[in-house]
Amino acid sequence: MILNGIDCIQQYAQLFKGKRLGLITAPSGLDRNFASTISILHEQFNLAALFSPEHGVRGDQAAGALVETYLDPITQVPVHSLYRKDSKRLSQAHLDEVDMIVYDIQDVGTRYYTFIYTMLYALEDCAKAGKPFVILDRINPLDGVTVEGNLLKPGYQSFVGNYPLCVRYGLTAGEVAIMANDQMNWQCELHVVRCEGWERKMLFPETGRHWVMPSLGIPRFDTALLYPGTCLFEGTNMSEGRGTTVPFEIVGAPFIDAQKLADEMNGKKLPGLVFRPVYFKPTFSKFEGESCSGVQLHVLDARAFRPLETGISLMYTMKDNYEQFAFLPPVKEGSRPFIDLLGGDKHYREAAVDVPSLLEQFREESRQFAQMKKQYHLYE
Repeated sequence: MILNGIDCIQQYAQLFKGKRLGLITAPSGLDRNFASTISILHEQFNLAALFSPEHGVRGDQAAGALVETYLDPITQVPVHSLYRKDSKRLSQAHLDEVDMIVYDIQDVGTRYYTFIYTMLYALEDCAKAGKPFVILDRINPLDGVTVEGNLLKPGYQSFVGNYPLCVRYGLTAGEVAIMANDQMNWQCELHVVRCEGWERKMLFPETGRHWVMPSLGIPRFDTALLYPGTCLFEGTNMSEGRGTTVPFEIVGAPFIDAQKLADEMNGKKLPGLVFRPVYFKPTFSKFEGESCSGVQLHVLDARAFRPLETGISLMYTMKDNYEQFAFLPPVKEGSRPFIDLLGGDKHYREAAVDVPSLLEQFREESRQFAQMKKQYHLYE
């Protein structure tokens, strides 16, 4: 049986007793019986405050929605937003309400996914305030072995990449926290309530767990597996499938020749997947209400499949074949284009990109990171 940290919490009960707990969580914070971490801590300990990441503790907030303090309607515990317009951090006032911060959110093992930075910001804030930080660890659905992509470079930090991780980093949230606490010398009192039964080589379907959406944009495991590659299209004028029932599984635009693109991509014989022509009309986001065409990515072999390399190959194929393709401008004056923030470097927008050379550079950075991270592994 594969257990996440919340399933093992009774073994650590003494850690929580007598303390005012602040919990950072989201709808994925559930035990194996689908009881929420909110209710478990509220019933068994002193849950003094909830802290909401993007999407809200109950998942009722849209992507990017900014929320202020309110009372959780079920527990009547105050909920403070960590996704505010002016800050995404714990304030001193927040920390004064609690004796300990607890974190329980399912990660998807990809550098762009914002929950990991909510965790790292809170870890740093607790270190500065002298408050202990506890992570109820969860398995990495993309396994704990495979590493893909480049390291985030200095000067490219943002909320979609604020720590030198590879795009697919092969660590659990607890392991990322241990690594950051050590490498950044934060010296926080950090506790990790470990998973049990998980082996690093396991992909999510091999765990026997039920998939619970970490956010509405990641409705199933295949989406999470594709996400390291197709999320790059958020930095372009191509639709990444938002506004459809399969976000991050389809990519297209009104001007794409679906059959031609599918044939060209299948001709590359990329490992572990097939491309299918697809036609769709987004109900929101890019090309809202417009008829689009493109490709759907179907994973045939999850172990052989390399999502980031696939996404890069698809992106440059579209860029080379369609003059309408464009990288989006910065969202605000003085900031970097979003593709730079996702990519963690400026390489994607360079005038002439040699894709094989770029991928080999990424593979070397991945190899170095994979070797370095072993010292922080909690699981074999």
